[in-house]
Amino acid sequence: MNKGLGRFGSCLIFIALFLIVLGCSKLTPETYDQLRVGMTYDEVVKILGRPDACEGALGFKECKWGTQNKYINVKFGGESVVFYSAKGL
Repeated sequence: MNKGLGRFGSCLIFIALFLIVLGCSKLTPETYDQLRVGMTYDEVVKILGRPDACEGALGFKECKWGTQNKYINVKFGGESVVFYSAKGL
């Protein structure tokens, strides 16, 4: 009987942690509003966390946080934000 309760308890803990992680998404209008042109990459990472993808060439870098339907996209020139946009927030 304790094994079943132990597994059930473990499942409840896992589900609770999963929901907490989903609820802690940094892709919100509030975090987007904190972004500013001129911020450094490190300042943006402090707000949004590590990006899901980055591509760059010739001193420019574009990073994306999120998925195809919900994301924040930031373009850097050198080490500074030059443009940012969002979808689905």
